[in-house]
Amino acid sequence: MSTNFSAPRVGVGVLITKDQQVLLLRRRNTHGAGTWSTPGGHLDFGETPEQCAVREVREETGLAIDDVAFRAITNDVFATEGRHYITIWMEGRYTGGEPVLAAPYEASEIGWFPWDSLPQPLFLPLHHLLDGNCYPPSNP
Repeated sequence: MSTNFSAPRVGVGVLITKDQQVLLLRRRNTHGAGTWSTPGGHLDFGETPEQCAVREVREETGLAIDDVAFRAITNDVFATEGRHYITIWMEGRYTGGEPVLAAPYEASEIGWFPWDSLPQPLFLPLHHLLDGNCYPPSNP
């Protein structure tokens, strides 16, 4: 692998479901622009994955979640962008309310989607998770 690539970063993705649907946002102004992903973002210094999940969901959707739990880890190399992420997948319990685009610079659309009819294309880490290319191997 090229030495031009930076060290891996840690991201946190958050699965939130309601009535057999998952909350997704269309990414913009960042790597993976135009793809669909769950709320999430970079793990801040000193922050736990649970704290990051709650913060990112609030910042991106305006929603509050609770009962946050670990789900899986994906190893995600964005070769064309020269980025490498370890994504910690968390699951949070939806507590009510309507999601909004609280960070419109980072996302252009938001909505609930049935698992069997997800919008395309999916963000690489979410694609890895759904394909079971994660630790431990599983599917939502």
